[in-house]
This record gives sequence, structure tokens and C-alpha cells, in this order.
Amino acid sequence: MTAVPVALTIAGSDPSGGAGIQADLRTFAAFGVHGASVLTALTAQDTRGVRAIAEVAPAFVGQQLDAVLDDLPVRAAKTGMLHRAPVIDAVVARLRARPLPHLVVDPVMVATSGDPLLEPEGIAALRERLLPLATLVTPNLREAEVLTGRAVTTVAEMREAARALVALGARAALVKGGHLAGDAVDVLYDGRRLHGTGCVLSAAITAGLARGNDLAEAVAEAKRHVTRAIEAAPAGEY
Repeated sequence: MTAVPVALTIAGSDPSGGAGIQADLRTFAAFGVHGASVLTALTAQDTRGVRAIAEVAPAFVGQQLDAVLDDLPVRAAKTGMLHRAPVIDAVVARLRARPLPHLVVDPVMVATSGDPLLEPEGIAALRERLLPLATLVTPNLREAEVLTGRAVTTVAEMREAARALVALGARAALVKGGHLAGDAVDVLYDGRRLHGTGCVLSAAITAGLARGNDLAEAVAEAKRHVTRAIEAAPAGEY
């Protein structure tokens, strides 16, 4: 095990396999990285929507994290659906006490179907307490608007949002432009330079960081991985 890079996903479960820890673990495996997982919520969902959410006790989230970090040399972790402020606080407490080399924060707020996945009080907890621990935060346009309190509808506004997210404490920000009018462009700001790129997957970035890639390399490799996955996927899967 110690010869294989280890990446950790801290996220909710999607029984349909299209998102959540199931998708993250599949992506880690595609990169040759061992995937560990900490469940933050259980969902009953399919490709059409979320039917129900079962909460996981914050103390148990912390116990899962302890179990993984006591045993495995985690090189990079990512967060996905955290659902509630107390869960975010439990994750933050553990990661402050036991800092990881890299943390990718995917601020999951709403499912593709439009169903909410983060309670309103969780937004402030994510912004104020989790973002300062992030190597990279990867919001879409709507998530960037919620986190920064400003409109994000153009590439210029994406650049400003990326700078604002770094000002909130993240070491770097990748604002994803999949819903941008016209060509989809993502904006990466590493605190010094702005880069333009295409669609990426936070789990793929996490896997690249776990393998020892620097941030720009991890993002570029993730873009190539997602592009290949979309080209090979059955119609409608992505």
C-alpha cells in the first residue's frame, strides 16, 4: 500500500454511481491511485434527481477520518457534498489537527437536477472555515457567485471571482465555466497567475496531486482525463 499513492474523498454517496464517492473512487482508480473514502451523507438519487438524504452524524464523520488518517499515508484529499455546517466543522477540526499535503474543495451546493445538497448555514462554514485549508477550490459559476457574493457570468467576472476566492484563504481557485454562454472556459488562479483551461474533475485533480504533480500539471492532466471520458462515454452519461 505504501508504494501506491493514496487519495481520500470526503463526500456523499450516490447510489446511481454518477457522482459522489462512487464517481470519485472510479476516477482515483483510473489514475492508478488507491482511493479511501469518508461518508458525509447518504442520498437516495438517480439520474433524474435526489429523492431523500440521510444525515451522517458529525462525530462519526470525524471517526471515519481518524480511521483513515491513522492507517493510510494520504497525499491528497477532496471534499464534495458536506451537507451541513456541523459536518463541515467536524472535517475542519480534524484537518486542522492533522494537515494534509493537499486539499481540493469542491463546494457542492446543488445537484445537477437542481436539488439542494448544502444547507444554507453550511455556506458560511465552508467559506469561512474550510476554504482557508484548501490547496484548490473548484466552484462552478453559481457556486462562485454564492461564495463571493458577486455576479459571475463572463470570463472577466470569473477572473475576479478566482482572485476573490484566493483572498478568502484558498491557495488557488479554479472557476469552472461549463455553464458559460458560448465556449466553456475554466479560469485557474494560483495566487500569482491566471490560466485558462477546459472542463476538469476535482477528483482527477486530487489524484494528480496525490501522484506528486504540481497544481498546473494536475489540472492539465485532469482536463485530458475528462475529455477522454466524455468522448468514450455512452450518450447522456456526462
